[in-house]
Amino acid sequence: MGALIDVILPVFLVIGFGYVAVWRGFFSNEGVDGLMKFTQNFAIPCLLFSAISQLDLGQNFDLNLLFSFYTGATAGFLAGLLGARYLFGRPWEDSVAIGFCGLFSNSVLLGLPITERAYGTSALEANYAIVAIHSPFCYMLGITVMEIVRAKGTVGMAVAGKVLKAIFSNALIIGIMLGFAVNISEISLFEPLQDGIDLMVRAALPAALFGLGGVLYRYKPEGDLRTIFFICAVSLILHPMVVWGMATWLNVDRDAFRSAILTSAMAPGINTYIFANIYGVAKRVAASGVLIGTALSILTVWVWLAILP
Repeated sequence: MGALIDVILPVFLVIGFGYVAVWRGFFSNEGVDGLMKFTQNFAIPCLLFSAISQLDLGQNFDLNLLFSFYTGATAGFLAGLLGARYLFGRPWEDSVAIGFCGLFSNSVLLGLPITERAYGTSALEANYAIVAIHSPFCYMLGITVMEIVRAKGTVGMAVAGKVLKAIFSNALIIGIMLGFAVNISEISLFEPLQDGIDLMVRAALPAALFGLGGVLYRYKPEGDLRTIFFICAVSLILHPMVVWGMATWLNVDRDAFRSAILTSAMAPGINTYIFANIYGVAKRVAASGVLIGTALSILTVWVWLAILP
């Protein structure tokens, strides 16, 4: 019960404040859009830039950790893709978008604050290693498979171009790349610049969580509920189970193990709806998967925290 009250509830209360503020008309939809644009295009990229620029790359980029996590993510994608197609009879394009829901966990808006509250700021180093390649990996896999499906199996340079454009126009990825550049070159930032970045970093997660609540208010539970709960099961149970098995087999150390499990156990991120919206497929199911998965994760994350070493 302590983990639920001390670790999980504060995070979800901030999300709840945003949800209620928009629901009761205290905060407008336009305000939510502006807040999310600020957090996703500026504040969170600053957070990732700052973290990656100071990360010990040799120590924290543990290949066993990354292999464990991304094996679980890929398993979630394949389970969502094949389940949607063969269990629920969805078209292939819908199935890819549903697979993306099982692939893209909310590693930043939920994974970072919950891990920090559970195990402290020092525990986030493994999270940042995972986050550093999360968007590139997920978008590369999702877009590549979607474009192959849409091209009826014909693969060409156009597919590679679309993948690269989606990856390198993402503000989060730009922040990560700049962080790597500073880290590798060992550049010392001008102190006022670093102080300004630190101010942005402190605003990032609270503002993003509040904005997430406002965004979730728009996502009315619609679509095939069987498919939605299948997405939730893949995201909240299957993904972390695969990561647990792989990380145990590869003997990932305890702190990195915790970060991998908690990150993989997060609900589908908003990017899953954005992905579905880009292609105009399975939008209601993806949006509802984000909403219902986020609500259910209050309980499922509590269970994962209780059984983690």
